[in-house]
Amino acid sequence: MAASLETVVVKATEKHTATVIFLHGLGDSGIGWLFLVEELAPKFPHIKWVLPNAPLRELVANGGALTPAWFNIPSFEKSANAQQVDSKGMVESSQAVNALIQAEIDGGIPSERVILGGFSQGCVVSLLTGYSTKYKLAGVIGCSGWLGVIDGIENIGTETNKQTPFLLCHGDEDIVVKPKYGQATAKYLTKVGFKVSLKLYPGLGHAAGLQEIEDITDFIREQLPPQPYKSRL
Repeated sequence: MAASLETVVVKATEKHTATVIFLHGLGDSGIGWLFLVEELAPKFPHIKWVLPNAPLRELVANGGALTPAWFNIPSFEKSANAQQVDSKGMVESSQAVNALIQAEIDGGIPSERVILGGFSQGCVVSLLTGYSTKYKLAGVIGCSGWLGVIDGIENIGTETNKQTPFLLCHGDEDIVVKPKYGQATAKYLTKVGFKVSLKLYPGLGHAAGLQEIEDITDFIREQLPPQPYKSRL
């Protein structure tokens, strides 16, 4: 059973009717993505923001030092990671994210009102979860990452989110996770029946860009509109 995750939570400022769960990248924390919430929260007062912290792992690529990571990597070279994939770590993190979705459901928010997103390693886990989860989501956002090709990935995909929009964002000058990996992910997900939109940003490296944030804003606005107030009279 996956361990529960510590989270940074920013509550909705009006009636809570939707939630965005966003996963950080390698070596970061939920606090590292508060800048995104500070930018977007005023535009979406009905949304709660959940920024989970990855567990500490003895990261092989970092000489065994304890590092916040959603899964282990043998090297900071993406090509080496493709040769040695930490399937167990990816699946455990995906299970932990599923538990966060269930917590929202338990709190009265249906999964159809939850967007799941992430950056870099967080993108990997978000895409894997959207691909394999039993929960129907409002949308999935993947920034500067790829779909983790774990053992038997073709057998764990579900039909649940085949009609759920996936937004993939990638800088065309990303040298950490080259855009070809994002493009390959979009191609594979589309091939197996998912609805994917891929956006490439000229001049952007392994980071979030202003146009990217605008596109994410539009995506959230479309997928998680405020719900009309229903009178009890």
